[in-house]
Amino acid sequence: MHLHALTLVVDDYDRAIDYYVGILGFALHEDTALGNGKRWVLVSPNVDGGACLLLAEATTDRQRKAVGNQTGGRVGFFLHTDDFDNDYARLVAAGVRMTETPRSEAYGKVVVFADLYGNLWDLIEPVS
Repeated sequence: MHLHALTLVVDDYDRAIDYYVGILGFALHEDTALGNGKRWVLVSPNVDGGACLLLAEATTDRQRKAVGNQTGGRVGFFLHTDDFDNDYARLVAAGVRMTETPRSEAYGKVVVFADLYGNLWDLIEPVS
């Protein structure tokens, strides 16, 4: 077994694709219409696959309330990089909101950023 996808509730499919693909640089692996306005949208930071985010458009009040707060304000998503400085500079230039300055920890170089909706992410270059 392997982890295939995790759902990320978003406000609008196209707006989310524009952000995750256009701003963060993720690959769009699938965008399939399922009928009644529902779509199967998979994005991933890895062009070759691996675990994906399933971008799911909120359709109920409960789901709309979860947009941007899917982990209760904790960092919930972790991106590993082998070139922290380059990726950090690219994200800053693209307008990604950093919530702190980069720091070094025992496990590597890290910075926390907020996505389009306010979900918190770690960008990490692990210690090799």
